[in-house]
Amino acid sequence: MITIIITTLFVLLYYGTTIRLLKGIRFGSKELALCGIIAGLSSVLEMIRIPLPTGSSIPMLTPLPLILLALTTDKRLAMISGFVVGLLVILLVPGWAPVHWAQLIVEHLVCFSCFGYAAVWGTDKRWKILCGLLTAFALSLFGHTMSGVIFFSQNAWAGWSAWGYSIAYNFSENLPLFAACTAAVLLIPLDRIRQAVKY
Repeated sequence: MITIIITTLFVLLYYGTTIRLLKGIRFGSKELALCGIIAGLSSVLEMIRIPLPTGSSIPMLTPLPLILLALTTDKRLAMISGFVVGLLVILLVPGWAPVHWAQLIVEHLVCFSCFGYAAVWGTDKRWKILCGLLTAFALSLFGHTMSGVIFFSQNAWAGWSAWGYSIAYNFSENLPLFAACTAAVLLIPLDRIRQAVKY
């Protein structure tokens, strides 16, 4: 019961905040093209995964295009693109088929759109970018973990609780992904991308 309450509060807060952030977004041909390219690229990257001994696997920098879109153009476009990715992976990526309709709300849509939050602290200083990345990955990790507890507890390893299993399983995937994406963002010349996109 506690798990359901926590998940419900998280979902309400997440979507409520995200909808508020999306206010005022405009969609012209340029915005649609950017969203389409980023959503397609992230979906393809999600198909390339490195398996781990835990049974989990690390996607090949799936969030990076969404993060770069947030940091160089508009976090709202990254959020919309993330929602599209959350729907595309259901059709394109084996293993992403939801086991319950609620998984779409708790995990699929949250765990990609949240990378728009990479720019929520600002993009002019490195510490703000790092705070944004921590926020984005924390949201993603929370969505994955709650989904694991609710929908995949039957897969828990012998002697492990649903919470322990889900946390260990998802940390093993998300921590290396966070480290790789953070290193990439710090090495990529964001100002040059901003000038090239001229958004």
